[in-house]
Amino acid sequence: MPKIDVVAHIHAKAGSEGALREILEGFVAPTRRENGCLRYDLFVDLADAGKFTFIEEWESVETLEEHGRSPHITSGRARMADILREPGWVQVLTRLV
Repeated sequence: MPKIDVVAHIHAKAGSEGALREILEGFVAPTRRENGCLRYDLFVDLADAGKFTFIEEWESVETLEEHGRSPHITSGRARMADILREPGWVQVLTRLV
């Protein structure tokens, strides 16, 4: 089964950059301990401190789906609902070469 790569873009409302960053940084350590997580890195845009990107690698679609149901992700999503500029944009990919 091919590994799964994810690129997720999350943008904060103006004035909510710090709050969103805190929530997203809180995802990193517990996610890296999850079954099937091969990479989980958080980035911030140098030109816009309210634009965050996760680059992830998972062993399978199933482990990625488990991640989406994890307590830290579900509670974090609820906490950030009112501070997002727009819905997150997520690509789920598999490497060709």
